[in-house]
Amino acid sequence: MTGRAGTRPRAPVVRRGRDAALAAAGALVLVLAALPVERTSVPAAEAAVFHAVNGVALVPFVLVWPVMQLGNVLVVPASALVAAALRHWRLAAGLLLAGAGTYLAAKGIKDVVVRGRPDGLLDGVVVRGAAARGRGFLSGHAAVVTTVLTVAWPWLGHRARVAGVAAATAVCLARVWVAAHLPLDVVGGVGLGLLVGGVVLLLVGRPP
Repeated sequence: MTGRAGTRPRAPVVRRGRDAALAAAGALVLVLAALPVERTSVPAAEAAVFHAVNGVALVPFVLVWPVMQLGNVLVVPASALVAAALRHWRLAAGLLLAGAGTYLAAKGIKDVVVRGRPDGLLDGVVVRGAAARGRGFLSGHAAVVTTVLTVAWPWLGHRARVAGVAAATAVCLARVWVAAHLPLDVVGGVGLGLLVGGVVLLLVGRPP
C-alpha cells in the first residue's frame, strides 16, 4: 500500500543477525592478525609465505598494477556513483559511510600497530613498481576492496559475487607480490573490511 496517492511504496529493508556475526568475525580476524606483529621483526611463518608470493615472476607488473587499483580509496566514491545511477540509494549511502569508516579506522590502527614495509624488515625482497612508504600494518587496499564487496554483497547476483571475491583475492595477493605489504598486513585489512562492512549493513539495512 502507499501512504499517498501517486507515491511509490518504500522498498522493505531488513537487518539480520548475520551482519552482526560478520562484524564480530572481522574484528576477530583483525585482532588475531595484529597480535603477532612486531615493530622490527617478522615471524618465520609469515616471512615464508611472503617470499613464496613475492618470489613468483610469471606476470608482468603492468598487468598487476590495474588490478591493485581495485583497492584504491577512489573505488569507494566510484562504486557509490554506480549505485546511485542504478537508483540504489541505500547502497550508495552505505558505500560512502563504509569508505569513510574504513579510512579513519585504518589510520587509527596504523598508529597503534606499528610496522614498516617488507623491504625494511626482510632480506631478498623483490620490490615491483614504486617502493611503498609509511607504515605497513594494515593494508588499506585490502580493507577498501573487502569493505566495498561486503556492503554491496546483498545487492549482487551470483556471478557478480564470484567476480568480486576473485577481484578481492587478486588485490590482496598483488599487494604482497609487489612488496607493499606482508601477509598479516593483508589479513588485517580483510578483517577491518569485514568489520566495517558488517556494521554498515546493520546501520543501513539490506534488501530482503
